[in-house]
Amino acid sequence: MKKTVTTLADGRELIYYDSADDTVRDTVDHRPLDPVSTSSEIRRDPLLGDAVAIASHRQARTYHPPADACPLCPTRDGHVGEIPDGDYDVAVFENRFPSLAGDSGRCEVVCFTSDHDASFADLTEEQAALVLAAWTDRTADLAALDQVTQVFCFENRGAEIGVTLGHPHGQIYGYPFVTPRTELMLRSAARHREETGGRNLFDDVVAREEEDGSRVVLATDHWTAFVPYAAHWPYEVHLYPRRRVPDLRELDEEARTEFPQVYLELLRRFDRIFGPGEPPTPYISAWHQAPFGVPGREDFALHLELFTIRRTSGKLKFLAGSESGMSVFINDVPPEAAAQRLREVASK
Repeated sequence: MKKTVTTLADGRELIYYDSADDTVRDTVDHRPLDPVSTSSEIRRDPLLGDAVAIASHRQARTYHPPADACPLCPTRDGHVGEIPDGDYDVAVFENRFPSLAGDSGRCEVVCFTSDHDASFADLTEEQAALVLAAWTDRTADLAALDQVTQVFCFENRGAEIGVTLGHPHGQIYGYPFVTPRTELMLRSAARHREETGGRNLFDDVVAREEEDGSRVVLATDHWTAFVPYAAHWPYEVHLYPRRRVPDLRELDEEARTEFPQVYLELLRRFDRIFGPGEPPTPYISAWHQAPFGVPGREDFALHLELFTIRRTSGKLKFLAGSESGMSVFINDVPPEAAAQRLREVASK
């Protein structure tokens, strides 16, 4: 992998990740851009104790542009976008409309491919491995920033999820705090360790799923994927490396080598859940990594959660009163049935 760091016309950082070591990236961004102006602010909810990012400048962000005006496509054929080069493998840049900025953290956009009409599932294993390398490198760089406590790499896919740019891409958030969901996991892990005389919660969860087997979707030498016992979403898969590590930086080479095959298979199965002729399945794919410098970090297990809000053909799972008002999920699809369906649609 070759990494090339440059800047855009308004001073934002742009990083190219290329498979070929001899790739040259020297194109200059000549757009007449004003400096990025943000009003990001973190406020604490006194009742719940969680953080809310107030980012009013995001109201003006790009919204469903036509394909010939996509800001994530390379600059060529008269089109000028965020990426100055006429082609790229993987590109990462600071978001022009960040939810978090300055002392409040950092937001980046990750373009998985220059092909506007592709999806992550269309990537080759080599391309997917390059994305993993970029996620890992960004985690390392953001971990070095004083204002970042936790790094979150994720992809929103599909208009139903709320995606406003159709180009295959994801995002990386560098939070200045430990997220509420991670705090819950850390508390559960600490309680489990105390109640079981030192056992690790994540290890025990994975072991239970493997022993039961009814919710396991696929298992390889270095990864295990399963629908969790208490899945929140209609189709939800958790993917764990067999060797527990706190974040992407600690994955061994064997797990890195096997990841593209496993992850691409999961994504392709997701697109087959609802049968032929159905539109691509909307999903959220989220890496859960341990925050930095907090008690219990050594007990946390890196894992990826992949889920869709589509519960059946033509119907979505909405977060209505119980979910949105009280954070109590009601799942219409039994986890065992979801796992069975995801096994049925395996690649032949």
